[in-house]
Amino acid sequence: MRILRDYIFKEFLKPFGVYLFIFTFVLVSGNLIQLIELIITKGIPIWDIIKLFFWQIPSLLSYILPMAILTALLFGIGRLSSDLEIAAIKASGVNLLRLEIPLVLTGIAFSLFSLILNNEIIPYARFASRKIIKQVGIKNPLAYFEPGTFIKNFQNYILFFYGINENVLHHIRIYELKEKGFPRTIIAKKGKITSLPDEKTVKLELFSGTSDEPSPDDPRRFYKLNFKTYIITLKLPDEFAVENLGKKPKEMNIQELKVERERFLSQNIDISPLNTEIHKRIALSFACFTFVLIGFPLGALIHKKGNAVAFGLSLVVLGLYYLLTIVGEAFSRQGLLNPLFSMWMANISLGFLGIVLSFFVCRH
Repeated sequence: MRILRDYIFKEFLKPFGVYLFIFTFVLVSGNLIQLIELIITKGIPIWDIIKLFFWQIPSLLSYILPMAILTALLFGIGRLSSDLEIAAIKASGVNLLRLEIPLVLTGIAFSLFSLILNNEIIPYARFASRKIIKQVGIKNPLAYFEPGTFIKNFQNYILFFYGINENVLHHIRIYELKEKGFPRTIIAKKGKITSLPDEKTVKLELFSGTSDEPSPDDPRRFYKLNFKTYIITLKLPDEFAVENLGKKPKEMNIQELKVERERFLSQNIDISPLNTEIHKRIALSFACFTFVLIGFPLGALIHKKGNAVAFGLSLVVLGLYYLLTIVGEAFSRQGLLNPLFSMWMANISLGFLGIVLSFFVCRH
């Protein structure tokens, strides 16, 4: 019996290592390409990009682990089934459920690791990433600038431009907001932007433009100014500063979420989003265990071996799992369903299906 358990466990372990590497390489490469683009197009320092890349890995790992476990089970157990080794084991009178025990224990171990990952490491990594992004925004505001979009990061100003080349903006339109009345409109052919991190401001030097300001008494009248050079100092909002950065729910661990929930309750604020986040964090951690429960019997039912079959079936199971999770989260955040049910719906449904299939496989 021990020999068979070790044999089946090895059949899972080999493809697990391969799929873990493949999924990690694919997801990490996709993120790395986006980060390299920031270096080329935005001029962000390489060291900041390296730190951002490092802090993104834990979030990717929370999805990579369940995917690798499920696909490895479907491939490994599916190969045994297609080679009739599962049939031979059953014909010899061995109960397949007993052979599944090491895999179940492995699923529990990975789930406990995922719980630490989702509750401690990922929230910390997300908060660290946001601090880096804020610091980059202060040092290099161009990292936040996108042509053709309204930029509202600056107090009392809305900035819009059509093109950018290094630190030079082209075809600029600026709206200076007033406490009363219509905003002042500044138009310039181009402008040079300079960051002043110590002063938490940005200096924008405009060239060849006009400034139109409506009269406070009569909006139909305008004060028009033509200029060759015009300098504007744009102040960053206080919340943009790193020292004033507060944690979002996704950046808190469960204990911090519970403290936040008590604060919300005392202020009569809806706590559904916080309850949802708590249960989601725990439920997703046990995806590894759920995929072991359903992956083993599904693999035993496969009669064709190959990566394509295992990968295709894993996509179906993963799609169903995360679809149920997304739907449950939407209902839970709106307070329509209890998060204890909605966020565990995917685990309960697929886990129960896996148990039923396991008994079916053992009897037939």
